[in-house]
Amino acid sequence: MRVLVSGASGLIGSALVRSLRADGVSVQRLVRRAVQQADEVGWDPQAGRGPDPKVVDGVDAVVHLSGAGLGDRFWTTSYKREIRASRVETTRILAETLAGLAAPPRVFLVASAIGWYGDTGDRETDENGPPGSDFLANVCREWEEAAAPARLAGIRTVHVRSGIVLSTRGGALARVLPLFRLGLGARLGTGRQWVSWIARPDHVAALRFLLDSDLSGPVNLTAPQPVTNAEYTAAIARAVRRPALLSVPAPALRLLLGEMAQLLLVSQRVIPRRLLDAGFTFGYPDVESAVRELVASGS
Repeated sequence: MRVLVSGASGLIGSALVRSLRADGVSVQRLVRRAVQQADEVGWDPQAGRGPDPKVVDGVDAVVHLSGAGLGDRFWTTSYKREIRASRVETTRILAETLAGLAAPPRVFLVASAIGWYGDTGDRETDENGPPGSDFLANVCREWEEAAAPARLAGIRTVHVRSGIVLSTRGGALARVLPLFRLGLGARLGTGRQWVSWIARPDHVAALRFLLDSDLSGPVNLTAPQPVTNAEYTAAIARAVRRPALLSVPAPALRLLLGEMAQLLLVSQRVIPRRLLDAGFTFGYPDVESAVRELVASGS
């Protein structure tokens, strides 16, 4: 099996590449810089240039994970354009390239996010839920639509709607762990907003599952037990054996972060219905044991 991966140096991509190669799968990594290693394939989506069709023709599967980090910079007008372009335009270019291959891949896994649903409040939602209307929901909708050329070419296309990926090596959990270890962990806003999360090992396992399944369309990659922000905060505090008695009011977060505060205050109670119905088994189904084991192992 030959798999092409974009975003291969990221939190998920790097772990996926290691997992695939450990099982003897041939992996090629899409890179935007000059090619330096034999397993790299160059492309320049900013210039509208996809990978060389002669190089990727005959690949069995493509996993597209790249995109500008949502929490990396303030959401200025220019950075919001970058967030959109790094997802929508790169997906469109890659989908068009794959659709034009003489021997196209059998499956195209495209990153998306549960931001597609917008704020769901206390309402539980699965892949049949309605779309949201905020900035991230609109980006996710365009993101998924951009993969249409691959789908219309007969390539099985999966929109991987990820929740918050938990790992001590990057992402949301890694950012707050130093504060929690100092006893400065805090509930955000009311703490009643729902957090839909997934441990990184489960996310990678789910991607592997989707590569081999017959599922197509949207699939939620979230643990089966979403929790409130208060419960999530308490789980991290217990994992590092420190109190978390503080809270940060929502107005303070909005004043400090502007529109980006949406990432911390949105309520999303998302269920991975299609994964569960397909028989996927989560290794980390509840946040308490997941955070405890991730912190203990440094994973």
